[in-house]
Amino acid sequence: MIKIANLKKTFGEKTAVDIEDFTINEGEILGLVGNNGAGKTTLFRLILDLLKADTGTVEVRKRTTNSEDKEADSEAEFINTAESEKWKDYTGAFIDDGFLIDFLTPEEYFDFIRKISDIDKTECEERLKEFEGLMAGEILGHKKLIRDLSAGNKQKVGIISALLAKPDIVILDEPFNFLDPSSQNVLKHILTEYNKQTGATILVSSHNLAHTVDISSSIALMEDGKIIRNIDNSNASATKELEDYFNK
Repeated sequence: MIKIANLKKTFGEKTAVDIEDFTINEGEILGLVGNNGAGKTTLFRLILDLLKADTGTVEVRKRTTNSEDKEADSEAEFINTAESEKWKDYTGAFIDDGFLIDFLTPEEYFDFIRKISDIDKTECEERLKEFEGLMAGEILGHKKLIRDLSAGNKQKVGIISALLAKPDIVILDEPFNFLDPSSQNVLKHILTEYNKQTGATILVSSHNLAHTVDISSSIALMEDGKIIRNIDNSNASATKELEDYFNK
């Protein structure tokens, strides 16, 4: 779960994010949509403490359901992401290529993620098998450095690395960018199944309304740094509401 309160970030005279109060519920897949410059990436960077907010807070809490450790569930607390780094233990994210170590091969990078996440080597190998459909035989075993991969394959490495440690919170900025249609469909399946199996909270921004509607339980519409609508995607009118907004 993520709670945002009085969050504001400006760049000169431009207000990039201005959100008074917004909650992303546990186990939700939130699709974040908006035109270029609406503030989507800036919001993600603020949530991940990659940018310092002018005012306000972002608080996160690890998953409290679908856990075998009920005692830990009861003690779960909200953590201010700007004041503690504990939340990083259960958060996975991929925003852009800057998250990658491009002088490593994909194998070396996944092993790096494995080590810092304290994942057993055999278990990591098993987890990577879950992404074989997304990798499509193009990522492992080619002895290529990440910097020499195509934009789409770099995107795949970043997405897989974000999910590898099975985090409770997942944040992906434009994950469908650079992927071919087959890989886009595989990714949609991966994200929805991951959400069902783990109860993780997933945030995805995308310019592709069809993909957003396909996977999201709710859709937040951003404009000029503000979330102007939070649309329940169980409502059959969600697609029309979005199309009406972007066609205006």
